[in-house]
Amino acid sequence: MDEVKVVVAHSERATLRVGDMFLKVDADQARLVVEVEAMSLAPVPTPAVLWRKPPVLAIAALPGTTLGRLGGPSTGSPAAWAAAGAAIRKLHDAPLPSRSGRAGRSIDALAAELDEECELLVTNGVLPADLVTRNRQVAEAALRPWTPAFTHGDLQIAHVFVDGDEVTGIIDWSEAGQGDALYDLATFTLGHEEHLDDVIAGYGTDVDLDVIHAWWSLRSLLAVRWLIEHGFDPFAPGCEVDVLRSRM
Repeated sequence: MDEVKVVVAHSERATLRVGDMFLKVDADQARLVVEVEAMSLAPVPTPAVLWRKPPVLAIAALPGTTLGRLGGPSTGSPAAWAAAGAAIRKLHDAPLPSRSGRAGRSIDALAAELDEECELLVTNGVLPADLVTRNRQVAEAALRPWTPAFTHGDLQIAHVFVDGDEVTGIIDWSEAGQGDALYDLATFTLGHEEHLDDVIAGYGTDVDLDVIHAWWSLRSLLAVRWLIEHGFDPFAPGCEVDVLRSRM
C-alpha cells in the first residue's frame, strides 16, 4: 500500500497524498463544487479530477515541484517566477466565472472585517497596537474600486507547480471566482518580496505596488488569529507576522 501523507489538516478540511493521487476532504461541499468548476474553466494547467464522492475529491498529482512555501526559501528560478506571472495573467484575462470568489469581497464588507479583526488583535494582546495600526494604514490602499477578473483566490506559492521554468499546474481552487487581480498577485508573492519584480515581468503589465503592499498587510492581519486557532504559527520566521513587521 502507498504511504499516506498528510499535506494539510485542520477542523475545516484536510488534504492527503496517496501515491500519485491527492484526496481532499472538506466539511463544506460547496467549496468542492467551486473547485471542480473553476478547474474546468481556468485556461491554465490544473490537476485532473479522478473522482468526487462527497465529502472527498480525488485529483491527480502534478509533475514538478512548488516554487516554495511561506516561511521557507524559494526553490524556483527567476524565470520560473516570471512564468508563474505569465500564467496568472492568462487566468486574469480569461472570461469571468459566474461566482464571486475570495478575492471578490466588497470594499465595505472587507473594511468592516478588517477593523473588527484589528481590534481583536490588540484587545486580546495577540499583536502590538503600533504594528496593527501601521498595517491597517497600509491596508487602506487595497480598499478601492477594481475591475473584476477571474481570480484563484488563494494563490499561495505552495499551490503553483513548476518543472524547470515551466508551470505544470495550479491547485486548490476552492476560493476561485470573480475578484481583484492584485489580490492574487499579492497572495502569490507574500513573504517573497524579492521575487515580485520577476512575477510582474512575467505578468506583462504595470501594477500598483502600493496596492500589492496593502494586500500583504490586509491578508496577514486577517490571517493571524485564524492560523493560531487552527494550529499554525504565523510568528514563524518569514511568515505573516514578519510580513507585518516589514511594513514598519
